[in-house]
Amino acid sequence: MSRQVFLYDPPERFVAGTVGLPGRRTFFLQATADGRTTSVALEKAQVEALAERIDELLDEVVRRSGGNTTVPAVAPAELTDTQPLQSPVEEEFRVGTMALAWDSDSERMIVEAQALVELEAETEEAFAEAEERLLRDDENGPPMLRVRLSGTMARAFAKRALEVVNAGRPPCPLCSLPLDPEGHVCPRQNGYRRSRM
Repeated sequence: MSRQVFLYDPPERFVAGTVGLPGRRTFFLQATADGRTTSVALEKAQVEALAERIDELLDEVVRRSGGNTTVPAVAPAELTDTQPLQSPVEEEFRVGTMALAWDSDSERMIVEAQALVELEAETEEAFAEAEERLLRDDENGPPMLRVRLSGTMARAFAKRALEVVNAGRPPCPLCSLPLDPEGHVCPRQNGYRRSRM
């Protein structure tokens, strides 16, 4: 069976968003273009890492170009997207690995999110070989979302993604663990329940 690649070049919209209440949220990447939408689920930490790496890569592009690039230093206010994910949110797959690249010829950020695949191997060497095979752009590989973004759109994506990550449960002022709506057992208070403020 050939690999399914959900290609958006360029998307009309590419955002990170959530479904559910803080503490029980499911994170998604969602790309939309030409009347079709693709949503893939991933972990909060993956969204945060992706946004941070996009900003770092764009900062490097700006630095190397000496400012002679179309990539903005910060996300333009006019591209701020506060709309929820497009409903219904239908998960195509859960993300396992992600990759970023900058195409300097077209000045486009390439974001790839590949489906989670369970690797089985007897030895470390066999595991490394299986992992290497998985990362090749194989026509029989797992499903993949591939999005090509302008530098401006990539900055806007990163800004929103970090806002979504930080919009979760507030941290406990004592231990920094997230507070549940019902409170939480704070290790700094020897296990006494601390109510949300």
